[in-house]
Amino acid sequence: MLSRHYLRSKVLQAVYAAQADSVDITIAERNFAHNIDRLNDLGTLQVAALVHFAEVANQIMDEGQHKFLPTEEERNPNRRLANNLFVRRLADNYDLRRHMEESNVNWGGVEYDEAFRQAYTAIVKLDEYKNYLASEQTFKNDQLFALKVFKFLMNHEALCELIQPQSLLWEDDYDQIAQYNFMMLKALNENMDEATLIPLMHDERIEKDVDAYEFARHLLLVTMRHRDEVEALIRKNLRGWEYDRIALMDVLLLNMAVAELTDFPSIPEGVTVDEYIELSKEFSTERSRLFINGIIDKFIIELRSAGRINKSGRGLIDPSLLEDLDLPQTPSE
Repeated sequence: MLSRHYLRSKVLQAVYAAQADSVDITIAERNFAHNIDRLNDLGTLQVAALVHFAEVANQIMDEGQHKFLPTEEERNPNRRLANNLFVRRLADNYDLRRHMEESNVNWGGVEYDEAFRQAYTAIVKLDEYKNYLASEQTFKNDQLFALKVFKFLMNHEALCELIQPQSLLWEDDYDQIAQYNFMMLKALNENMDEATLIPLMHDERIEKDVDAYEFARHLLLVTMRHRDEVEALIRKNLRGWEYDRIALMDVLLLNMAVAELTDFPSIPEGVTVDEYIELSKEFSTERSRLFINGIIDKFIIELRSAGRINKSGRGLIDPSLLEDLDLPQTPSE
């Protein structure tokens, strides 16, 4: 489920951490695998939030019925939210329950229940909730409202403050994983039952996920193996600038770009250039994209001449696209 662009960002973080901690390639690979596994834990915890929310809603309604002087609404609560058809199928799903057991993540604890109670109080005051109760109860209608609840929960400040500290990685990944989960939940349909596959963020049962992870793992290993070689390549292509003045993230991105150009024949050069320009916007300086663009284009010309770039299949592009390039000469600081 994780996109290759997102996995490239995880490789960048792994390379940066390996350099900062002076760890070898074996430890870096192990740490990378652990970090991806933790994304699965976060994804499972987020999906499980919908199930726990329904449980808390049901508990609140039970408490209302047992008040000494309950209101008419408390005496006869509308339990459609607690018995949401979509959420109930999630709760009964074997795969999700197994994910929760294997990852050992749950919403147990008084502090979590209090946050869910706050969310419940806010949701039942919304016009969307009233419209939901007034609509026909169908799987689709319940799914659409459950998605609204999921989005509300993922943005609920009290819950975010409880989730993100559980892992140093989760603060950066929280929003992206929530978006992936939202799209996954939206894609489920009325045929969903106890045996339906609930995909993880990185799911070894899905060939596309396995291929994407292998791409990222190989990119990490090749990048770390050829750091000295790429440093020499960067130094050779600098004009009027010292290597030490280049932003560290730019150096790491260039290392990854060279690894991708030379060791991934099926990835077009243009895709590689675009990807690392985008990553520079996300992780490096304001001027980095211009520097990255110019230097990678120079690398492509030199590596092609040396026979280091051999693209095949989808990786093939017209070499004439590399002619007469107007390359910037100034690196980022």
